[in-house]
Amino acid sequence: MKLSNTKMTRIGVFYDGNYFLHVSNYYAYHHERRSRLSVAGLHDFIRHKVAEEEDKGTALCPIVDAHYFRGRLTAQEASAEGNRLYYDRLFDDILMLEGVTTHYLPVRTVQGYRQERGIDVWMALEAYELALHKQFDVVVLIASDSDFVPLVRKLHTLGVRVMLLCWDYDFMDEEGRRRSTVTSQYLLEEVTYPVPMHEFVEDNDQKAFFRADRLFVERKRIPQGTGFEGEISDEQLAEGTVLRSTIHSLKNGYGFIDFPKTNNLFFHYSSLGDVDFTELREGDAVEFTMGRNERNEPIATQVILLN
Repeated sequence: MKLSNTKMTRIGVFYDGNYFLHVSNYYAYHHERRSRLSVAGLHDFIRHKVAEEEDKGTALCPIVDAHYFRGRLTAQEASAEGNRLYYDRLFDDILMLEGVTTHYLPVRTVQGYRQERGIDVWMALEAYELALHKQFDVVVLIASDSDFVPLVRKLHTLGVRVMLLCWDYDFMDEEGRRRSTVTSQYLLEEVTYPVPMHEFVEDNDQKAFFRADRLFVERKRIPQGTGFEGEISDEQLAEGTVLRSTIHSLKNGYGFIDFPKTNNLFFHYSSLGDVDFTELREGDAVEFTMGRNERNEPIATQVILLN
């Protein structure tokens, strides 16, 4: 092995948190994998990918610093949105366990729309300053915006190589509208190592240096429960009644619970208790509360996954 290949490559990772969340939601709700991105898996991939590009062993490519930037709602606003506050804290715990430093700015509401202000600038300033003082060899950006082009150019003046992890995808939302995310071509052309992650995930070459499955959170399997048998009484249809059944089918962020009298009950992922939608499987046993939608039709609310 050449002497240059025995020198440690110090890696700094910087997340555009809002972008990462949208990508993770895409795989959780709109992709056939129906699983969220794993921070631990992504960090492992980064070390392997940098090692491949730099032609050295993975042990010589440690992530020495990782930072996550995102706008965040106030505790009061988050608590008013179902389980939002709980899941925000849960994700904070995941980042903390993986050694990721979080940076938050308050989300501002402008003309009725929530907006992140200043996050990209803050991330760029921190990435440059830390690269300067901590002497990263490679900075990894998880981003897609052309606003980061000046950062990449400044990092190059320090002799820092830049790897970009990006995803391009499109899907139809629940209202039939097409949603697309496309990485800036200007950003792709500026970085040292552009890595189109959507291509890597879909290729999933068994002989690749890293298995694509490792990029995703391992999905839990829950023992199947028993569905309804016989007739459903009128009392069971009353709003507020707590019942048990099984998942009949799952779609993009919503699903149906076995309930013969009403041709199965609709539920939305926002009505789930302390469980992520991606953990649900058809046939899983659940407990739920009877509710009504705006058309006074019966639906399932407060859905809880049973062990």
